[in-house]
Amino acid sequence: MASLYPSLEDMKVGQMMQAQVKENGGVIPSAPPEIGDREKPSKPSGLAMHQAGRAVPVYPSLHDYMGLDLGPTGQLSFKFNDFPNSNNAVALPQPDLTKTNFNNMIAPLSGQSLGLKRAHVTNGIRELILCKDKDGKVGVRVAAVNSGIFVCLIARGSPAEMGGIRFGDQILEVNGTQVAGFTVDQVHKMFKKAAVNGISVVVRDRPFERTVTLHKDSGGRVGFQFKKGEIVSLVKDSSATRNGLLTGHQILEVDGQNVVGLKDKEITAVIEAASSPLTVTIIPVSIYEHIVSKMSTNLIKNLMSHNIPEV
Repeated sequence: MASLYPSLEDMKVGQMMQAQVKENGGVIPSAPPEIGDREKPSKPSGLAMHQAGRAVPVYPSLHDYMGLDLGPTGQLSFKFNDFPNSNNAVALPQPDLTKTNFNNMIAPLSGQSLGLKRAHVTNGIRELILCKDKDGKVGVRVAAVNSGIFVCLIARGSPAEMGGIRFGDQILEVNGTQVAGFTVDQVHKMFKKAAVNGISVVVRDRPFERTVTLHKDSGGRVGFQFKKGEIVSLVKDSSATRNGLLTGHQILEVDGQNVVGLKDKEITAVIEAASSPLTVTIIPVSIYEHIVSKMSTNLIKNLMSHNIPEV
């Protein structure tokens, strides 16, 4: 079965690491090899050259591979620091050190990213037990799409927010009643008539959404432009293009933080403040517009939760 990676950069670096381990006969060095200057080799010359009986790494350009800083103080340094400082080599099987905690992905660059974990879209089904606030509200609004009921608003500080409901979740049941084919008004009335405590809500995790993990270049850019939250252009040879980000998609989350309803300059500030790698959650604009079409822009801006989910 082929390995899975959260980004193309993770795949390329992961393959290099695996090739290095294979070349060394399954032995991982206990300390990082010295990385040379930034000069690019004139031609590929294999995984390692041998000088005076010792192996010499042949990846000097890893200092700036694909726009990433992979030097001793760069994004990969934490991997090498995990090994004890010793002159001995430790024989290991295929290493699991770079795997993330979900979907068995291999992530030598992204494995420590909290944003990747916060943004993870499972498409799975879960049950939430909610209550009402002092005003008798759950704090969620829904929209009907293709006979399904989808979350289009999570009120800031509401029981829905604290319970973990997210924009784009599909509601399947409310208190044991399946809501497929129901109108928006019918679902809202179900919440209104429900008891104060113990409201059972079964949801499918964001079926229309997907995540893309991106790596900032030396200038802190990931390579896309957006207008009113919609991705409108991509930069050639950027992390955005390498990882398959698409125009015509709406940005919903950055590292798991909901940005629906934020101004472009506010979304930009969230992206700039995020560490690398960062993960964006996107949805086709046509579906996004359908979900929010019945709500006023002011309602979304004034009420929408932008809380950072816990992991």
